[in-house]
Amino acid sequence: MSDSWLALDSKVVIVTGGASGIGKHIVAGLRRVGAQVACLDLSVVDGPDPETGAHNYSVDVTDPASVASVVARVCADLGTPTTLVNNAGVNLPRLLVDVQGDRSDYELNTASFDFMFNVNVKGVFLMAQAVARHLVAAGSGTIINVTSEAGSEGSKGQSAYSASKAAVNGFTLSWAKELGPYGVRVVGIAPGILEPTGLRSPAYNDALAYTRGTTVDNLSPDYAKVIPIGRPGKLDEIADLVCYAASDRASYITGTTLTITGGKSRG
Repeated sequence: MSDSWLALDSKVVIVTGGASGIGKHIVAGLRRVGAQVACLDLSVVDGPDPETGAHNYSVDVTDPASVASVVARVCADLGTPTTLVNNAGVNLPRLLVDVQGDRSDYELNTASFDFMFNVNVKGVFLMAQAVARHLVAAGSGTIINVTSEAGSEGSKGQSAYSASKAAVNGFTLSWAKELGPYGVRVVGIAPGILEPTGLRSPAYNDALAYTRGTTVDNLSPDYAKVIPIGRPGKLDEIADLVCYAASDRASYITGTTLTITGGKSRG
């Protein structure tokens, strides 16, 4: 049953990185409110997903030819997209300088830098450009960029990731100015600390702990001390905000990044 207040039944929504983590919850949330969803991910097999009701499309968001092909396939199968959710992203905890000198592999280098910027920045640009051509032609639509609190606050051991998300914040501001006269909104969504996504590997946790000068067991903070609401965010809460931002109920929201952090900030 769809949510008539959001009126997303007629929307064709593309979600990148939709097969896992936040993206999987965004896909499920959009399906719950009746949207037609194209789930784009590097790991999926093309075709209908019997579990979610979405349509899966394999894509490499860093490859222009792959992006152009997948957008054309979505248009042929589902119709002209009305919303793009730029959710695909990657993170490798890395220090600018490994002062301690024990783990040079956890020091930022060109390979790790390029990996994060290719997906988090280039991929966002390529997808937005390909879909925006259709939105501008239709005279309406929304681009939602899933960024991070780290993009405005910074994050120890995650400077390249933070910088990539700051770049996405800049895209959001600039594209809203460019596309607004053509009826297209551009909105950022910046989550803070969230419940586990299931994507963190032991290697990731080891790297994050080292770059923050702690142990894996001490990675989770005392949420009551750092988050006024006293808990991490729920993945479905991110999905709910995406659904709202994609709807016409948010028709005057553009050129801004909405933080969803439970009140966590530097203040």
